[in-house]
Amino acid sequence: MNLATLLDRAGRGFADRPALAAGARVLCDYRALAGRAAALAGGLRGRLGLAPGDRVALVMRNSPEYVELLFACWHAGLTAVPVNARLAAAELRYILDHSGALACFVTPDLAAAVGGVAGSEAVIAVGSADWKRMGAGDGTPQAEVQPDDVAWLFYTSGTTGRPKGAMLTHRNLLAMSWGYFADVDSVAPGDSILHAAPMSHGSGFYILPHVAAGALQVVPESAGFEPDELFRLFAAHDGATVFAAPTMVRRLVAHAEAHGAAPAGLKTVVYGGGPMYVEDCKRAIAALDGRLAQIYGQGESPMTITSLARHRFPGPGEPRYEARLASVGMPFSIVEIRIVDSDDTPLPPGETGEILVRGDPVMRGYWENPEATAETLRGGWLHTGDIGVLDADGYLTLKDRSKDVIISGGANIYPREVEEVLLGHPGVREASVIGRPDPDWGESVLAFVVAGPGGAVSAADLDRLCLDRIARFKRPREYRFVDALPKNNYGKVLKTALREMVEGAD
Repeated sequence: MNLATLLDRAGRGFADRPALAAGARVLCDYRALAGRAAALAGGLRGRLGLAPGDRVALVMRNSPEYVELLFACWHAGLTAVPVNARLAAAELRYILDHSGALACFVTPDLAAAVGGVAGSEAVIAVGSADWKRMGAGDGTPQAEVQPDDVAWLFYTSGTTGRPKGAMLTHRNLLAMSWGYFADVDSVAPGDSILHAAPMSHGSGFYILPHVAAGALQVVPESAGFEPDELFRLFAAHDGATVFAAPTMVRRLVAHAEAHGAAPAGLKTVVYGGGPMYVEDCKRAIAALDGRLAQIYGQGESPMTITSLARHRFPGPGEPRYEARLASVGMPFSIVEIRIVDSDDTPLPPGETGEILVRGDPVMRGYWENPEATAETLRGGWLHTGDIGVLDADGYLTLKDRSKDVIISGGANIYPREVEEVLLGHPGVREASVIGRPDPDWGESVLAFVVAGPGGAVSAADLDRLCLDRIARFKRPREYRFVDALPKNNYGKVLKTALREMVEGAD
């Protein structure tokens, strides 16, 4: 089934329902959105001469046109290549070349930058005369596609080398959408989703289930994440959901605490894209009145490995409350997961190893990279590179990325465990732990710490805390107090950058 069918059906079944909004202002209903996507699809096939399977890059900040273009690409049988709008010129050029994109759509603020690195691609700015001509026709019939045709070419962040293009098929993304309804949250016609996180990543994936349910797609006027603006939009739109990285959740919580109440109109904050520490979870539950759901996924299995659905989110009186908060939930209904050792031998509950996944959401492979595909999908399982442990009840707790595990004196130390302890100190706002070479132990633990507003915390304070909470060999041998931790635009701490800082200083 072509993903474009979701919008085609919504255009009929939810014809008069609001479909797109810029801030508080509704732009069109589902009948008009479906017609607009079909007309743009006609322009892609007719004016640009694109053929089924061709790639179309979207180098755009969040905008209502993002929704139109994604469905236009699928309606025309094309592959969308959403690109992080904050990439440097060389990174952008690599993705355009590697994907073989024949057309590139940009928001006006990025037109000059993209035009400066573009090659033979047709570069079209949203709102330009070329853009208006693209959607001026009557449209084209929806293309026939196969379930394993590539719908979305998702480029990984590339923090450990060149980014790889995960081939996400129509089957993958339909499975992801049904998984949302089964294991994350319900969506009703008239509900809304606010796209404050990048639509080139997680928030963009959640366009699909919300279109299928006839919900309103809302793009903030700022095109990004501003807590004050989001609170106003929560009040303006019914049943509002927002996807947020943990750093964004912390800012929402701070805003809610400052105003003394959970935002009116907010239905659910779905968070993912990095670990949410237990103390942060407790604050979020209190400040947002428990309106939380969590997902764990990767670009290779988009948004779909495990979840803590809103109706499953633990309450303070429940058994193993803190352990549940520290977990990333249970496997989605549509996937299997297992924990394996270094030989891919399955491990029993309670044993720590690499997390493997298989099921319909898992990518077809990496674009033009058969070696990486064979390695990552060996044995029919996606090897995530993440380290975790399943408990007897089936809840998964992440330990770390396999490359982040610290081996000191032959013992494994999981940075997240140490970070959880450090964040338990009221004077610590953020913490990140890495390993550094040690001539005697192989590696030793180094902690980067961002102090809270008062700044009343010392290395001695943190050392005492660690000695009270974790084994002596796990405690940091050094604490470095910094003003901020390096992060990507999605809020993930860049441990690679921390290692580079240490190497440079050494």
